[in-house]
Amino acid sequence: MMSLKLYGYWRSSATYRVRIALNLKGLEYEYVPVHLVKDGGEQHQAAYDSLNPSHLVPTFVDDDEDIILNQSLSIIEYLDERYPEPYSLMPAHAVERARVRGLAQDIACDIQPLANLRVLQSLSNQYELSSDQTNGWCKHWIEKGFDGIERRLQTQAGRFCFDFDVTMADICLVPQVYNAKRFGVDMTRYPLILRIYDNCQALEAFQQAEPENQPDAQ
Repeated sequence: MMSLKLYGYWRSSATYRVRIALNLKGLEYEYVPVHLVKDGGEQHQAAYDSLNPSHLVPTFVDDDEDIILNQSLSIIEYLDERYPEPYSLMPAHAVERARVRGLAQDIACDIQPLANLRVLQSLSNQYELSSDQTNGWCKHWIEKGFDGIERRLQTQAGRFCFDFDVTMADICLVPQVYNAKRFGVDMTRYPLILRIYDNCQALEAFQQAEPENQPDAQ
């Protein structure tokens, strides 16, 4: 029985991030799908509520350490510290670590939550926005976020967001580009972001983590 379990949804950006990190670390884990729409959303059912009262994905369980974690960035840093091999996802120097965290949070805290499923459902159900209007909302906020990130990358990017090593920043960037493409963002506006995305997608760990390659993909 595997000690590591990841509860998530195939198209969840936050779950996507953790899958990438697990793959980069070469870790075996049990994937437990949580369908966010079926039957009113399996994340609201009692069995999942006992794991994650926030009713969001992902939830990560490490039975060996008797720990349950629910925020993707926290999970990624936990994995990086608990499993330092084959390489670290965070720089050794405190200043560089802070920069990586900053870019990761630009995405995970400022961009992605505005296109979260529960936000889109609220825009549709509570405020009666049309599908085109909700998609326009997502597109607008992704572009606003990417405008700043593209400028920031001009002073620090190499093959990846920070020089030539994959970090937590890249792990966050790739799922957000996936979302951007879903919502019709013109990625030619962001040549650095697109270049880094393509470099990441050349790695098997990123390919295996793609939403369409998950057992619950629809």
